[in-house]
Amino acid sequence: MSIAAQIQSLRNELREHNYNYYVLDNPTISDYDFDIKLKELQTLEEAHPEFYDANSPTLRVGGEVTKNFQTVEHEHRMYSLDNSYSKDDLLDWEKRIEKIVDGTVEFVCELKYDGASISLTYENGSLVRAVTRGDGTQGDDVTANVKTIKSVPLQLKGNYPKKFDIRGEIVLPFEGFHKMNEERLEAGEELYRNPRNTASGSLKLQDSAEVAKRPLECLLYNIKGRNLGFATQFESLDNARQMGFKVPEASKLATSVDDVIEFVEYWDVHRHDLPYETDGVVIKVNNLQQQEELGYTAKAPRWAMAYKFKAEQVSTRLNEITYQVGRTGAITPVANLEPVELAGTTVKRASLHNADQIEKLDIREGDEVFVEKGGEIIPKIIAVDLSKRPSNSQPTKYITHCPECHTELVREEGDAKHYCPNYNGCNPQIIGRIQHYISRKAMDIEGLGGETVALLVNEGLILNYSDLYLLTKEDILPLERMAEKSAENLINGIEASKQIPFERVLFALGIRYVGETVAKKLAKHYKNIDAIANASNEDLVAVDEIGERIAQSVVEFFSSESNLVFIDKLRVFGLQLELSAEKLANQTDKLKGLSIVVSGVFVSLSRTELKKLIEDNGGKVSSSISSKTNYLIAGDKMGPSKRTKAESLEIPIISENDFLLMIK
Repeated sequence: MSIAAQIQSLRNELREHNYNYYVLDNPTISDYDFDIKLKELQTLEEAHPEFYDANSPTLRVGGEVTKNFQTVEHEHRMYSLDNSYSKDDLLDWEKRIEKIVDGTVEFVCELKYDGASISLTYENGSLVRAVTRGDGTQGDDVTANVKTIKSVPLQLKGNYPKKFDIRGEIVLPFEGFHKMNEERLEAGEELYRNPRNTASGSLKLQDSAEVAKRPLECLLYNIKGRNLGFATQFESLDNARQMGFKVPEASKLATSVDDVIEFVEYWDVHRHDLPYETDGVVIKVNNLQQQEELGYTAKAPRWAMAYKFKAEQVSTRLNEITYQVGRTGAITPVANLEPVELAGTTVKRASLHNADQIEKLDIREGDEVFVEKGGEIIPKIIAVDLSKRPSNSQPTKYITHCPECHTELVREEGDAKHYCPNYNGCNPQIIGRIQHYISRKAMDIEGLGGETVALLVNEGLILNYSDLYLLTKEDILPLERMAEKSAENLINGIEASKQIPFERVLFALGIRYVGETVAKKLAKHYKNIDAIANASNEDLVAVDEIGERIAQSVVEFFSSESNLVFIDKLRVFGLQLELSAEKLANQTDKLKGLSIVVSGVFVSLSRTELKKLIEDNGGKVSSSISSKTNYLIAGDKMGPSKRTKAESLEIPIISENDFLLMIK
C-alpha cells in the first residue's frame, strides 16, 4: 500500500472510531488502541507534509492561536425565536399558520438546549467554517476552536448536499462541567458559574489547544441551503444523523397542539435526567415548503416557536431601589437584591420596569420578594411576601428628578416610563447614544467598546458621536490601558465606519422607536438623510408600516438644531448619508402601492429572491390574501384554498414569468 493510501486509510478508520465514540456513544476500540493509531498517523503526516489535510483527525488537539476573531456575515441569517408559555399561545400560533398555508400542518418537537449557538458550513463534505451567532446577521469565525470538538465531523459520511450550513448548540455536559470545577477548586482558582456561559466563553479562547481540553459537545438541529434533497424538518434530522452529526434523539412528529403539549409536559419533568442544560421545547412546522411560505418577521421565523419551561423561582431580600438612565433618557428602576442562586447564576439585581409596576405589586425596600428569570434569562420580581414585610415599611416614592443630572423628569400621557429631558447635558444619555452608535448592528466600530466610550466622554474627549471622527491616536494613548496597537486599531475602526451603508447609519443615530427594520424602510423609501429630515408627519405615516408614534419621533429628532449640526458634521467626515449607487440601481417604483402574495414553488427564482424583487421595485410582500391584495404570484404546488380565495376576491393570479415581465 502506498504512503498516501496508508494515510487515507488511517484517517478514515479514526474518523469512524471517533464517530462511534462521540456521536453514537458506542466505542468499538479501546482508548489505548485509538491513541496508537493516532500516533501512527501523526508520524506518517509529519514525514510526508505533502499529504496535509486541514480536516485530519490529528488536528483535533488544537494548537492554533487566534488573537482576533474575524467577523463573518451569515449567508443565511440566524434568527431568534418567539416564545410561548401556554397551550393558548400555541393554539394562537397554529391559527396564524393556518391562515397563511394550505393543507395539513405537522409539527416537529425538539428540546431547546442551552448553550452557545453555532453555524457550521460544509462544502463537498468538509467543514470549512464555524461562526458564532453574533447579532444574527454576522458572527465571529471560531473554526479553529470548533474543530477541536470531537462530536463535530470534519469530514461527512454517506450522501450530503454539495454546500450547506447546519445550526446547533455548543454545550458543556454537566459531568464535564463539574469535573472542570473540581480541578479549579484543587488549583485554588475561581469556579465557573454555569455550563452555558463556560461553553460560550470556550469558543472565544485564543489558544485552540485549551479548547481541546474542554469536554464540549455540539448538538445539531437545523440545515440551511439550496437543493438539500429532503422535504421535511423530521427528514432533515435523520439525514443529518446519517451524515455523521450528533443530532439528539429526543424529537417527535406531532399532528396537533395536544401532541406538542404532551411532549412538553413529559420533558418538563424528565429534562432533569438529561446530561445537558435545557430550558424548553422548540416546535417547528415540519414541511419545508410550508416553512418557506410562512417566512419570517423582522426577528423570528413564523414557522417556529419556543415553549419555555416554567421559570425557576426563589425568594430573597430587596435591599435598595436605584434608578438607571438609558440612552433615550428613559428611567429604569432597579431592585438591588441580597445575592441568591437562580437557574445556575447568582442574581444580585432585577429590573422593576417602571413606576406602575412598583405600584401594582406594592414593592418596597426591605421586602422579601419572589424572583424568577423571565424565559430563564432576565431576572424579574413577580410578587412580594407580605407576611415578612417589616412593620416600619414605607411605600416606595418614585423619584421626581434625574439621578444623574437632577433635571425634573417628565412622563407623557400613555407612556409607562419617566424620562429625563436633558438630551445633551445628561452624561448617561450621551454615553448610551454613542455606545448605541458604535454597536455591532449599527456602525460596528472595531477596537471601540462601551467602557472606552464612557472613558472618552468622562475625559471630555467626545461629547457626541460626530466627535469620534476628530479623535487622533495622540488623544487616546494617555487613556488607561490604551497601548499603541490598541489606539491604532481604534482609529482605523473609526475610519472604516465611514463605509457603513446608509440604513445602518440611520439606525445608529439612535432616533427613538427607529429600530433596525424601520431604519431600512425609511432609507429605502426616502433614499437619503435630507429627504427624511424634510418629511412631514403626514408624509412619514404614509410610508408602509410607519405609525404615528414613529413619525412623530422622527420629526422631533430632525427638529433639533443640535442633531442637525451632528449630521452635518457626519456629512463633512464622509459618512454614507444616502443609499449607494449599487442599491439605487436595483430599485424602481414600478410596483409602488401594490400588495403582492407569493405562494408555491418556483423555477428560476427562490421565494426569497421573488420577495426581494417585489420590495426592490417598491411593492409590499404580504403573507396572506385579503381584499387589499393586488396580485397573487402562483407557483407549483400552491394550495387550493389560496387560489379559491384569490378567485373569490377577483385578485389577478399571475405566474413567475408574468411577474418578471411586469418589472422588466
